[in-house]
Amino acid sequence: MKILNLAKKIEGLQTVSTISKTLNISERTAINYVSLLRGAGYLRETIYGAKKIRMYKISLLKRKMIGNPGFYEVLDKNSRVGVYSPYEEDRIYGKKLSIEETIVRAVKTRKFRIILSSLGLFSKVRDWKKLNYYAHKEGLGRNIGALYDVARKVIKVRKIDKRVKNSLLKSKVKSKFIIPLIKSKDLKDIEDEWNVYIPFNKSDLEVYKE
Repeated sequence: MKILNLAKKIEGLQTVSTISKTLNISERTAINYVSLLRGAGYLRETIYGAKKIRMYKISLLKRKMIGNPGFYEVLDKNSRVGVYSPYEEDRIYGKKLSIEETIVRAVKTRKFRIILSSLGLFSKVRDWKKLNYYAHKEGLGRNIGALYDVARKVIKVRKIDKRVKNSLLKSKVKSKFIIPLIKSKDLKDIEDEWNVYIPFNKSDLEVYKE
């Protein structure tokens, strides 16, 4: 469906549920459509209704996109697992936010959905040294290395530079837990190699195969 036609069909104030019913699609697909509309500038505003339900104001008058995408927008555009900003995110002026820095920022949040979404960005890493730099800067070297290996199980990614991998393996981390108190039941091999705890099981990664 062309993005303009999509905007025409659901113009107005919508929720994921109403979009799903109007278009006769799954709520997961509706979430993906919201992401597309946001990226194209047709999603004018996100507000919260009763019980903190997200409501999306969709308009054929495109929102003027000034500046470079912010953290949530970069993450949402580059992963199959959509995420949404909990607030109206400002765009960045000047230097663009790189894929490599976005991955590290995502891990810093310690939030399940955001880190799960960040796995998709490993397929777009072009500068392993830059990723290594940001990972060391935030004390997340082994966390990042472990998540790279998790990403390899579900998506195609470029082979990491050996020197960068060794650097990540030797790095110190602030905590063995990527997300506090959560360990994997299925990915023990990765946990053992990197000496950190993976917050995902195989069932969590199925979203990348849908």
